[in-house]
Amino acid sequence: MALNDLKANHMMAHLTEALDSKQDIGHYGRLVYTIVARHFLSEDELVGQLSKDQDFTEEAARSLVQQVQERDYSPPRREKIMEYQTKQEFPILPDTDNPDEGNVYRDLEFPQHVYDHISEYHQQKAE
Repeated sequence: MALNDLKANHMMAHLTEALDSKQDIGHYGRLVYTIVARHFLSEDELVGQLSKDQDFTEEAARSLVQQVQERDYSPPRREKIMEYQTKQEFPILPDTDNPDEGNVYRDLEFPQHVYDHISEYHQQKAE
């Protein structure tokens, strides 16, 4: 069920389908996927998905998931994803002409602590 929830976002559906096809989604594709998907999948499910990438081992997947959890990254905004995409071959955003593409906040409902973390960041930045 959670994987289906994740696919409500076009970009995340694109990344999931690529992983299911054993494609290499690139370093930044895996990073974006992990940052977003960790709120919808169990750690083992997420590691399993990432391990489908032809160039990524289960050990590397566990390490990435642990790193993202420890640093508690907030899901990236479209602009950050666009920046990441310029650094790799695999297209993280399947339709860069669509201004809503990559807006995970529009299509997905995150736990409240994600929104609280973002608000706290913006308050600190304003001070």
